[in-house]
Amino acid sequence: MNAALTDTGAVYARPELLQVAETVARDKGIERDEVLEAMEQAIQKAGRSKYGHEHDIRAVIDRTSGEISLARYLEVAEEVENEATQVTLDAARRKNPDAEIGEFLVDPLPPNDFGRIAAQTAKQVIVQKVREAERKRQFDEFKDRIGEVVNGLVKRIEFGNVIVDLGRGEALLRRDESIPREHFNNGDRVRALILDVREEPRGPQVFLSRTHPVFMAKLFAQEVPEIYDGIIEIKSVARDPGSRAKIAVLSHDSGIDPVGPCIGMRGSRVQAVVGELQGEKIDIIQWSPDPATFIVNALAPAEVAKVVLDEEASRIEVVVPDDQLSLAIGRRGQNVRLASQLSGWDIDILTEAEESERRTEEFRARSQMFIDALDVDDVIAHLLVTEGFSSVEEVGFVPIEELAEIEGFDEDVAEELRDRARSFLAVRDEEFQEQRRELGVSDDIATIEGVKPALLVALGQAGVKTLDDLADLASDELLEIAPEGTMTEDRANAIIMAARAHWFEDEPGAEPEAAAEAEPVAAEAEET
Repeated sequence: MNAALTDTGAVYARPELLQVAETVARDKGIERDEVLEAMEQAIQKAGRSKYGHEHDIRAVIDRTSGEISLARYLEVAEEVENEATQVTLDAARRKNPDAEIGEFLVDPLPPNDFGRIAAQTAKQVIVQKVREAERKRQFDEFKDRIGEVVNGLVKRIEFGNVIVDLGRGEALLRRDESIPREHFNNGDRVRALILDVREEPRGPQVFLSRTHPVFMAKLFAQEVPEIYDGIIEIKSVARDPGSRAKIAVLSHDSGIDPVGPCIGMRGSRVQAVVGELQGEKIDIIQWSPDPATFIVNALAPAEVAKVVLDEEASRIEVVVPDDQLSLAIGRRGQNVRLASQLSGWDIDILTEAEESERRTEEFRARSQMFIDALDVDDVIAHLLVTEGFSSVEEVGFVPIEELAEIEGFDEDVAEELRDRARSFLAVRDEEFQEQRRELGVSDDIATIEGVKPALLVALGQAGVKTLDDLADLASDELLEIAPEGTMTEDRANAIIMAARAHWFEDEPGAEPEAAAEAEPVAAEAEET
């Protein structure tokens, strides 16, 4: 800090200022020094209004006596750029022989009244600075409490948004974070989750929510001691706020059923949560690490006959009796939607009749495919489908021994079927190659390991004709182009990286990387 050359400005005692600062600090929950600093800035602003805004006028309030010092500061400089705030070394030494460059001359200002306008300006500055300090204190207090449930009183309602008094600050419960059809009046008690605390243009703002799934989980933790103690864990929550919810629970103690304690004696615990959530119906479900079991539980009260999982796509088909379809789907799809949110799986609901019809159609289509491709009768085609064969490729490249094990087949039949399958595939691939050439797909793409003739035709039909076209694709785009069921995400990534290899051939040290990236494609192609 540069030293001031004189240490006294105009001084006048105002002990009542300290009392005012103490009162404001106590009422607003902020530090007394922050209030006094706001007063100092207000007095400085009033002083500049009286003596000129171009001057560097500073005020200091003595923290012990409440005395106010007001003075104008002039910086000692080699060259004066602003005469209102700077003075030359020669001029400064005429007042103080010890003056040095970089120090300040302090000219005391008389303790005159600043006038009504200046006083009003000072008051506005104090109010503004105190408000900013209060908001900062509020932000510091609530920023680490996100995810906590708090209680407050409705202070006012603005356009459907509720301003909640939390005692040590205010919070905003937006209309879209309130439970539908929920109505508040001034003075009502509100319990809500602190959803977020962030800096807004108007200052820090605390946002509340009563619709967030975590709010329900926290309410159960308050009502169920086993959850609070960690014996029972809430694994997931799905809500349709104000209407229905599902909550999945797991017990870490084999001797304790996770569902019973959450319900409570005669439903007392769950009813306490339901009452807080305006009558929202809650299904409490036992969580299971097995997705099929968990999803069957999640679809309760509907009964499930069969499930078929597709783990790669996180999709599950659920077959229910015909009379259970409406119960499984729920009103406006609510039951299956909540079960899907709870489990994280996409759920397709089928009746037993629909599933049987679809299975029959798939059986017929696959049988017809084998009849057409292998020139066999329907008996052999049905046997192949029944044994799990779903494509001509599987018949063409399966070991002879596996085909011969099918009841009614011998090695001669198995070998004949495999030869017919390979002949069919060779003719089909040649047709694909001809189509590929007609579509203008380059030979460079055809040489990439793992790129089959059917994919080449699909690429050409999608306008992907050069190596650069293929290299510019994202994996999800390639998955959309590829014939259904012939491409995985890993293979798509490997093919795209192999197509990009030529981009790095001219860069030092890049060629080995490109080769390494292409290897998974070759390995995967060999597996298939």
